[in-house]
Amino acid sequence: MPTVLVIDDNRSIAMALDVLLSLHEIETLSATSPAEGLKLLAKSHVDLVIQDMNFTNDTTSGAEGVALFRRIREHHPDLPVILLTAWTSLDTAVDLVKAGAADYLGKPWDDQRLIATVKNLIELGQVNRALQHRLQRERRQKRQLEENFDLRGLVWQDSATERVLDMACQVARADVPVLITGPNGAGKERIAEIIQANSSVRDGPFVTLNCGALPADLIEAELFGADAGAYTGATVAREGKFEAADGGTLFLDEIGNLSLAGQVKLLRVLETGRFQRLGSTRERQVKVRIISATNAELPAMIKAGTFRQDLLYRLNVIELRLPALAERPDDILALAEHFLDKHRSLDASAVAALLNHPWPGNVRELKNVMQRASLLAQGKALAAADLGLPSASGQVTDTAVELDKETVEQALTRASGVISQAAAELGLSRQALYRRMERLGISRSSSAA
Repeated sequence: MPTVLVIDDNRSIAMALDVLLSLHEIETLSATSPAEGLKLLAKSHVDLVIQDMNFTNDTTSGAEGVALFRRIREHHPDLPVILLTAWTSLDTAVDLVKAGAADYLGKPWDDQRLIATVKNLIELGQVNRALQHRLQRERRQKRQLEENFDLRGLVWQDSATERVLDMACQVARADVPVLITGPNGAGKERIAEIIQANSSVRDGPFVTLNCGALPADLIEAELFGADAGAYTGATVAREGKFEAADGGTLFLDEIGNLSLAGQVKLLRVLETGRFQRLGSTRERQVKVRIISATNAELPAMIKAGTFRQDLLYRLNVIELRLPALAERPDDILALAEHFLDKHRSLDASAVAALLNHPWPGNVRELKNVMQRASLLAQGKALAAADLGLPSASGQVTDTAVELDKETVEQALTRASGVISQAAAELGLSRQALYRRMERLGISRSSSAA
């Protein structure tokens, strides 16, 4: 039951409040003087205080009531206090409400209003305490993660990110494959690095392969290596990613882009730890921790016949889903400030623009926006217009979006030539990106629609 402390030197008042509150399942403690009330507060859990303003030694000015309120506020700043006042101290009560008192009620009070006020304040206090406890728990968990694990300098604040990190650190020492799912640019590779950094093979190599960045006929050579003459242009033998990662971790990004032939060979390596270089009959043995990542819906690809179900079972012993940045709102400002030039700050309009933007390009887009704004904006405090994000009307402000050719070409490469995706990453509309490409001499024929 919630508990209310009544501090009033009139015992009949205290008894009347006790009866009224008990009818609504609210327990009361009573004190007949400020000193007694403060002692009870020091040793008892109380959800709310109802205090008189006029005590026996001071029936007109309310000075004793004011002093009591200020002592309560000093030692219990979050505890709601309702003032009971006679007309002689009404002005003082109003001033104390401005100073933090929850409400004031005149004597005699209205029972219905008093009960409604008490219940609302108790409920609000319970919600605030629950929120504070959650924030304290999250801060404690964040501190423990930072103290106990190597998080590779990751910046985060959101509880959704923390859940992924906590699970990543838990599974790091287990020698099992991990599949990291989530949209492009969300930070999947950083999660893979954290798993490696806290694993039993943390001193071994960490080798990455973007399966979506190579043609299908070259991925197998990248994975398994090739002997001289294995294919046109292979003049010397070359080591594959599996050999390079022996004794460590191999991170296969965009695993959904691996060809069916490559999937068959990858499955065999996962089952036996053995493979052959292209053009070779010699089997090689490796011990490699596999972490893979994808933004694709692999179950849908299995139904379409473009991804093997048995391979998914092998890769997906543990799945970590990294949410999109828009699903981690508390990370947005933390990351924005991290990417921002240390001599700059964000004004209120920039903060609102950052929080309202959907971030289709995720962390990668946010990083580009902040670095671009840091370089090109005028003044130390960045405004919304400096960020080049779409306004409420959907139009993209052209401030701070003077991009060089290399930046645009890199964005197009990361987006595999998809204009809409590259434009989102650069903070531009499709039309604005086309204009920029035209100005910079970048051919449209090299990109997809």
